[in-house]
Amino acid sequence: MPDHRPAAPYPMPFTRVELAVLAVREGRLQALLALRKARPHAGQWALPGGVVRIDLDDTLEQAVQRIALERLQVTPPHMRQVCTVGGAARDARAPWALSVVYRALLPQADGPAPTPGKRIEALAWRPVDDAMDDRTLAFDHAALLARAVAATRDEVARLDLPPGFMPPAFTLGDLQARCEQVLGRPLDKSSFRRRLAARELVQPLAGELRTGAFRPAQLYGLLPGVPTAG
Repeated sequence: MPDHRPAAPYPMPFTRVELAVLAVREGRLQALLALRKARPHAGQWALPGGVVRIDLDDTLEQAVQRIALERLQVTPPHMRQVCTVGGAARDARAPWALSVVYRALLPQADGPAPTPGKRIEALAWRPVDDAMDDRTLAFDHAALLARAVAATRDEVARLDLPPGFMPPAFTLGDLQARCEQVLGRPLDKSSFRRRLAARELVQPLAGELRTGAFRPAQLYGLLPGVPTAG
């Protein structure tokens, strides 16, 4: 059937989604990077991502889910938008390119990196503080990653804990250690616990203790309304 829609009066920007997938691994915050297979920047590391397809994606959220599944062969939970950037010099494939950046903090990622999907040679975890300073990352992805990391660290510093930040049961020491790993710096124990109490984020789990070589430790849970990784 002929397409009778009028031609667009102006050229449209080349629109992509970039995925900043973060996780605590080996005691520090790391980002999942993709080794690009196609030009431009073939053979360089970048954030995984892909082009928005109006024939496949009814919404931006559908585009995020589709691109994550195609590139990573998994769909990270709780993807949230960080920022949108655009300009005439961002991508050699188009005269004007737009990227919408999403981030996710995985509850845990102890195993190997996901199996690479379409247009990706390999996937690898890398400490964020190294990756953000790496000017060999493709496009402007070092700067985009920095924005995703800053947004995540700002949440944790305020104790606005991202969804899935902790398992259903944990000690206060576990929670402080996880916050320190994301932030990349130590926290004062007394100040941290005062802030926890002021925010009313956690509650003791009645009768639940962690036992071991040391004295038993009370287990806590996040209060209703603060999602856990259960």
